Amino acid sequence: MLKSVIISLVLVGVAMAYNSYRSLIPNGSSVPNPCGGGSWRGVGHLQEGGTGPLNPFGADFAANNHVWDKALCMMDSDGDGRSNGEELGDSHCHWSVISGGHLSSATGHPGE
Repeated sequence: MLKSVIISLVLVGVAMAYNSYRSLIPNGSSVPNPCGGGSWRGVGHLQEGGTGPLNPFGADFAANNHVWDKALCMMDSDGDGRSNGEELGDSHCHWSVISGGHLSSATGHPGE
């Protein structure tokens, strides 16, 4: 019984960790699904649900200590010719977790 409770708590913690990363990037909860329709919940992952291998944006975000800053904003993680900031609605790289900032809607996925 205790083992089941511990396993359940660990799994809930892991699932919540994925969701918490979305709050660390601009428009993290409304990144368009590149496959069409709705938003992509696992922004830094190849799989929409946020599990499995990281996509290029997820690798860059992890390498940047999970911090959104001007350097990550100006990168073009997926090589599509648009910066991560442009795709996430922060084209001027002014958004921060603490102060927020003026955002446009996310228009693309920085990792696809």
